[in-house]
Amino acid sequence: MLISQDNKHAMRNPWVLGWLGLLVTVVVVNILFIVTAFTTNPGLVEEGYYEKGRDVEKNFQKRLEARSQLGWDINLQSPEQVFANEAVNYSVNIVDKVGMPLRDAEVTLHAYRPSDASADITTRMERVANGVYQSRLNLPLKGLWDLKVMVQRDDDQLEIARRINVTTR
Repeated sequence: MLISQDNKHAMRNPWVLGWLGLLVTVVVVNILFIVTAFTTNPGLVEEGYYEKGRDVEKNFQKRLEARSQLGWDINLQSPEQVFANEAVNYSVNIVDKVGMPLRDAEVTLHAYRPSDASADITTRMERVANGVYQSRLNLPLKGLWDLKVMVQRDDDQLEIARRINVTTR
């Protein structure tokens, strides 16, 4: 069998079929990548990222100075293992410079999902004792979560952060 322009059986040639198969595979995979990119937007862009990032060093120094000036000691207690769709207790112990429990503070727990901003959760922690605040939180998705505790009393404000990994049973 000869391969030429006059040959009517070119579509039976394994080389031609192989090249056509490869071309179709590349086109199909690229279409799948494009569809996946549009349907699974992770929302990783933070609003106002330029303004926030421009003065990172200055803001970091301000937070360090405020933390040392306040002298508050904040301890976030969370379970060692957290499972998706299971509510667990998170508690925060806060003491002031002299080691006395911090009274009359507003404490907020933010759970941020680095890969999906639409899953972020914010909850107010309830005071269960002087200096002890607690909240029950259900994280619906497995993967990494950033927990940020914001403590505010009058004009003083302090935050701590911790990254946890949520798994499934």
